[in-house]
Amino acid sequence: MPFLPDGLRIYAVGDVHGRADLMERLFRLIDDDLAKRPVVRPVCVFLGDYIDRGPKSRDVIDSLIRRSRERELVFLRGNHEAVAMKCLSDEGVFENWMRRLGGVETLVSYGIEPKKVLSESGVAELQSAFRDSLPDAHHRFLKGLQSTFSCGNVFFAHAGVKPGVALSDQTERDLLWIRDEFLSSTVNFEKLVVHGHTPVQRIDVRSNRINIDTGAFATGHLTCLVVDRDALTVLATG
Repeated sequence: MPFLPDGLRIYAVGDVHGRADLMERLFRLIDDDLAKRPVVRPVCVFLGDYIDRGPKSRDVIDSLIRRSRERELVFLRGNHEAVAMKCLSDEGVFENWMRRLGGVETLVSYGIEPKKVLSESGVAELQSAFRDSLPDAHHRFLKGLQSTFSCGNVFFAHAGVKPGVALSDQTERDLLWIRDEFLSSTVNFEKLVVHGHTPVQRIDVRSNRINIDTGAFATGHLTCLVVDRDALTVLATG
């Protein structure tokens, strides 16, 4: 059974997490691949988690917005984007975002000094500084992210899907956060599921799913799964 229709190729990119340097390197690898193997319709699907942990979250979003003017790109929402957007209006989740999810690095990338603001004014002022520093184009980008993308016999989601639930009935929470129940499942998910969210040392190919989150922010390895009609190949920065 073919993965995709004729004339279509998908480049699926795993969790970037603020590593704008790796993303730019991967763009060059994708462009080189397209120059060597032209295709009628190349589509690049990003699986979410563009921000946090790594040092250049703002630069990542800037680059993605620029790239989307030149290529057909699909942007999925990761759990980190969902939390960051919630932080704009919910003060209660702000500290958890900073301390456990790498939000401090994101704030610094937008020119904010979290420790200084916290010591002088507290969380409410830090939240206000984040709202003020987020460009309108970035706010639109984060607000407009998709939960899933499906094409041919391949289904893309940030974290995965809940076994036993139709792909069309998946909840936002499972699509963004699920781990063990999905990762340990051997059931067929209607389509091959390509996901990130759970870092692995190398791309993990199973009969029902493929994990392409290779922990770029810590490892320097940002991975792209190339899906053609009848073949799967990999591009990576390391």
